[in-house]
Amino acid sequence: MYTSFQSLMDDVAACEKCGLSKTRTHTVFGEGNIHAPVMFVGEGPGRDEDELGRPFVGRAGQLLDKMLASIQLTRNDVYIANVIKCRPPGNRDPEPDEAAACIGYLRAQVAFIKPRIIVCLGRISAKYILGQDIRITRDRGVWHEAKGFFIMPTYHPAALLRNELLKKDAYQDLLAVRAKLRETGGLTR
Repeated sequence: MYTSFQSLMDDVAACEKCGLSKTRTHTVFGEGNIHAPVMFVGEGPGRDEDELGRPFVGRAGQLLDKMLASIQLTRNDVYIANVIKCRPPGNRDPEPDEAAACIGYLRAQVAFIKPRIIVCLGRISAKYILGQDIRITRDRGVWHEAKGFFIMPTYHPAALLRNELLKKDAYQDLLAVRAKLRETGGLTR
């Protein structure tokens, strides 16, 4: 459908498919290495992300950077995006019609980037990528294989900020991501 990554970015920037377009400051397309072997996908932008037009730049984003560093990765090694590209008012969960309006953009990003691994950050991301029956506390850390991708749900960094006891499990998930990167040839160091 899209002839270039730039045309996809332009389409997202001009999107008016749902009501979130009326309340956003910026769309938040995503950022990182467009040839990344791993893609981290959150649910949607928060206040800081909406202001700057960049994903994961607030407190949860700072923690995500530390999480990546714990497995010797940086934002330059991965691609970071969200299911929805505009901030829901009050940081509420995206409505099903909002996610439906945006999911095609995420699918197009995945098609261009072609990661080997997709890490779903939190329940909402896992729900729209893996299906309705995902429960993050039950299903985190479990690999799913679909359409040639290895997909793992884990805790969203914001959940780790609210409950530090979850950090140990999240770290184990990240170690599994690093191991899968090595196994699939996506990591050489």
